[in-house]
Amino acid sequence: MTLDVLETLDPDDEEVLTAELVVSDDVLVKAFALGPGAELSPHEHGDSMNVFHVLQGTVTVIQGDEEEAIAAPGVVPHDRGVVHGARNDTDAVAVFTASLCPMPGSG
Repeated sequence: MTLDVLETLDPDDEEVLTAELVVSDDVLVKAFALGPGAELSPHEHGDSMNVFHVLQGTVTVIQGDEEEAIAAPGVVPHDRGVVHGARNDTDAVAVFTASLCPMPGSG
């Protein structure tokens, strides 16, 4: 499998672009490219574990009431039901994937 789709994600300032990389009955892997100043609003997945893999740049990861800047390469797990989000506080594009398991709605 190739991740060429990541090269096509070129967000403008404050823009979030996404691409689904893997979709199956068991898992969803989605790529996010955050332009400078962009934010993936905090949310939660009650039935799925979510793992961020920071691939490029630095992502400010929001988890509950805490925030932490995670530079590539970085991995951040989010347990089921934990509110999480991401923000790009830098001047460069940041790219990460989010893996959800099990696939939302598959249970």
